[in-house]
Amino acid sequence: MMTMLMRTDPFRELDRMAQQAFGAVGTLARPAVMPIDAWREKDTFVVELDLPGVDPGSIDLDVERNVLTVKAERPGPSNSDELIAAERPRGVFSRQLFLGDTLDTEHITADYAHGVLRLQVPVAEKARPRRIEISSSDTGGRQAISA
Repeated sequence: MMTMLMRTDPFRELDRMAQQAFGAVGTLARPAVMPIDAWREKDTFVVELDLPGVDPGSIDLDVERNVLTVKAERPGPSNSDELIAAERPRGVFSRQLFLGDTLDTEHITADYAHGVLRLQVPVAEKARPRRIEISSSDTGGRQAISA
């Protein structure tokens, strides 16, 4: 069984709901979460994260001990600007995905287009189903043993 787990932290979920309701800004100490979709396509897990308006240069991807961490930042308006409305989330965004041992973390690919970061995580070769050939050591008869 191949797994890709997402950490569920009830306090982080409460923070996420509060950020959605009250438009809170993500900080380094308390980053905002980014919405994701995840699915499997044959021998690859695909994850798409919504990051509209984020500069691709501000996106960091790190893998450590099967934990994939995605961090990004969307700065707010400069202090000299007169802010009329602030409904778009801004600040620091972070998400961690726990990847199973059956996934190949050495060959993850990432593409950012139209505000969506698409990650492709292949299934490790050792975890793919394979056919095992059975050999026969039967010679077809009994051999006499000289004593």
